[in-house]
Amino acid sequence: MEMQLMKIGGLALAAVLFGVPSADAAEVHVMISGGFAAAYSRLAEQFGVRTKHVVVTARGPSMGETPQAIPNRLRRGERADIVIMVDSELEALIREGKVLAGSKVDLARADIGAAVRAGAPKPDISTVEAFKRALLEARSIAYSDSASGVYLATVVFPRLGIADEIKHKSRMIPADPVGTVVARGEAEIGLQTLSALIPVSGIDIAGILPAEIQKATVFSAGIATGAKEPEAARALIAFLTSSAAAPVIRETGMEPLGGPKAR
Repeated sequence: MEMQLMKIGGLALAAVLFGVPSADAAEVHVMISGGFAAAYSRLAEQFGVRTKHVVVTARGPSMGETPQAIPNRLRRGERADIVIMVDSELEALIREGKVLAGSKVDLARADIGAAVRAGAPKPDISTVEAFKRALLEARSIAYSDSASGVYLATVVFPRLGIADEIKHKSRMIPADPVGTVVARGEAEIGLQTLSALIPVSGIDIAGILPAEIQKATVFSAGIATGAKEPEAARALIAFLTSSAAAPVIRETGMEPLGGPKAR
């Protein structure tokens, strides 16, 4: 953490740590996927108050074919100073030359959770067998088109031996939060990272997947190639990994990776 902060200019660093307004207020453009978005929304506002930088945000999934997907936005030439998304997909963008090599910083990790419509009975998903039974008994299932959903579709469902049995009643949701589909009553069970489910109104969290089939998603930040405001971008990343950000990250369903760990 100290080494990251040393890369930031003195005025920007003072702004992040002590709330001193930067002498060179900048417009920082951020592209972000859904999993870290709830924490980011609160923290970006705090960062703006502390530094007087203006944060401009574009949202989209870490992967997929939709126009909103971050890789597609970057390939179209949309402006970005910072990219915040699933770590594996950020690394792919580094290899592609869209994000600066050496700029990747891990922010937080989140487990995969399950949700039902508010007030509906919560299925037991505390064991692998209970989770399997819940999916088989559900009338409909929704899961994301990002990292957690790909993992479920390609690893978990086949491992449980139910991929063919639930194929007719399950669907991958492109771009939109899975929780909104559940809240509208279009799916009985929704599966996505807990951090993406918690901010959605109209749903109840049923729990997280059992440890044997759980896979935490790590969200990372990097500086976009050709960033127009690299110093302000580094200052924002430093704030997102600071001890001041850690409580907000935990409250939104994630474990911070840049600040003190939960005890």
